[in-house]
Amino acid sequence: MANLLNNSEKLKKAQDEIDFVIGHDSLLEESDVSKLPYLQCIILETLRLNTTAPLLLPHVSSADCTIGGYFVPRDTIVMVNAWAIHKDPQLWEDPLSFKPERFEGNGSEKQQKLILPFGLGRRACPGAPLAQQVMGWTLGLLIQCFDWKRVSKEEIDMTEGLGTIMPKAIPLELMCKVRPSMEKLVPKD
Repeated sequence: MANLLNNSEKLKKAQDEIDFVIGHDSLLEESDVSKLPYLQCIILETLRLNTTAPLLLPHVSSADCTIGGYFVPRDTIVMVNAWAIHKDPQLWEDPLSFKPERFEGNGSEKQQKLILPFGLGRRACPGAPLAQQVMGWTLGLLIQCFDWKRVSKEEIDMTEGLGTIMPKAIPLELMCKVRPSMEKLVPKD
């Protein structure tokens, strides 16, 4: 939400996509998330730009191998710095900017393979598909049902705080109100 409120045109684009695909007569269902490609791009870009944990769980090499031109002997603990990969200017054009469009169209599959918030390989988080589905559904409903605003005119501070899961340094505060087109679907209580 912080990224979307700092980039209101992207929030509007997501809202327009949901309005077009889902309409105003029903709430977004979990099964609808796959029909909303721009919403999925927003989630991928958020996971890239705001990595949940900077370092993935340690891996141990089962055999001698070469990683990025470096020889790694068997039984070496390997730490993957997802934060650095997600912000590497050699891998991403304008890596510090929030651009969900980078996952649209041709080449997006290659880019998606560089997103590592849930780990990679056989040791990747088994709940990743569920997490991504629930994130899409939750974010989609928030966008569909409410108009969102920042509490001040200033952009939301995206500074990362301390900790293994990299929380925001300043907690997010937003204002919302039910969209007029959703008043018949969203309970008032």
